[in-house]
Amino acid sequence: MQKILLIEDEVDMQELIKDYLENYHFSVTVFTQPKEALRHLKEQHKEYAVVVLDLMLPQMDGFDVCREIRNFSDIPVIISSARGEVSDKILAFEAGADDYLAKPYEPRELIIRINAILRRVTKMLHKVGDLSINEEKMEVYIEDYPVDLTQVEFELLLFFIKNSNKVLSREVIANGVDSIEYNAKERTIDMHISNLRHKIGDDPKNPKYIKSVWGIGYKFIGA
Repeated sequence: MQKILLIEDEVDMQELIKDYLENYHFSVTVFTQPKEALRHLKEQHKEYAVVVLDLMLPQMDGFDVCREIRNFSDIPVIISSARGEVSDKILAFEAGADDYLAKPYEPRELIIRINAILRRVTKMLHKVGDLSINEEKMEVYIEDYPVDLTQVEFELLLFFIKNSNKVLSREVIANGVDSIEYNAKERTIDMHISNLRHKIGDDPKNPKYIKSVWGIGYKFIGA
């Protein structure tokens, strides 16, 4: 069940959005005070799929809340606001919002927008064993620790993940990874893969991710 964090101070709107989202099997946590929501989100942001944020709030406005969220998280933010001016929408996107819904709107539209964002985000995120890969940001983590990969190594890892459980020759790898020259020598490809293995903690003698296939090439077994 995907978790949504709702920051909204109008009780009627809180109840409407919360009930509707829960009917579509989302779990909703509601905050009225933005500062309290930010404290919670700083500690728990990885638990949530989307933030739904009003602009007109006590303590601080939604633009500032969105900017603060962007200081520590790239979680998708949907603005839900009665302020429907073009200038407000521009400010919201400049503050880091991913989408904007002007009130009043049909709750079903919010569901559609959330699902569209989740499809996009899911497509760009990959979780394999202890590895987390953000394709859009070119970031790789082992558990919560960042892994510093070169562009070639990142593209190699992504190519392996997208071709899981396929035996890949060195020629196929060279043709499929843009950062590797199409006529690269076999030992060059082997060197890049060796470096990648080292950085993601993969032992060639007992691999959890990349298995050598004698006489042919490699196979990604992590997924």
